[in-house]
Amino acid sequence: MSTPVSAVRILMVVLAGLSLSACGTVGAAAGLAGNVAEGGYNIAAGTVRLGARATGLSGGSRAGSSVRVDNPAPIVSGTMRPYQIRGRWYHPAEDADYEEVGMASWYGPGFDGRPTATGERFDQNALTAAHKTLPLPGLVEVTNLDNGRTVVLRLNDRGPFVDGRIIDLSRGAADELGLLQRGVGRVRVRYLGPAPRL
Repeated sequence: MSTPVSAVRILMVVLAGLSLSACGTVGAAAGLAGNVAEGGYNIAAGTVRLGARATGLSGGSRAGSSVRVDNPAPIVSGTMRPYQIRGRWYHPAEDADYEEVGMASWYGPGFDGRPTATGERFDQNALTAAHKTLPLPGLVEVTNLDNGRTVVLRLNDRGPFVDGRIIDLSRGAADELGLLQRGVGRVRVRYLGPAPRL
């Protein structure tokens, strides 16, 4: 009796995938759907574009394993040393199962063009973020829990160093997630693994 339901589900997934590929968005093989911004990266079975607005990741992205990126960028070794900000110590570490719910903020004006912790130039309109302890550069999936919007972002900086906040988004990332006007919002952050080379 479950066979007709399974067949209908498979047909719906195939049709959705064809529709997405016709629009130039990320293929269904990657388990992502929505608007694509910039920079294609090979992750798991398909290509995820940085900033793809996602409904969820599938394949090898979770279930206890890290997302695989072809030609990953090396971790910037200096960003993995313990460091102290305002009297508090932070201990960066690899955490393949990292998932946390908390508050996000965003930064942009005043930092544009400055070097990030990885040495990359900060572009407030790029789809990037800062995290206190995850490896840099890395990829995270960030979901705005108020509106359901999800984007894949490149971690390239350290922060935020404000109590109660777990991630600092670029202006562009905040805009994609619908947090630009409010300034802060409740999000879920999931570490996907190493970022690809630029």
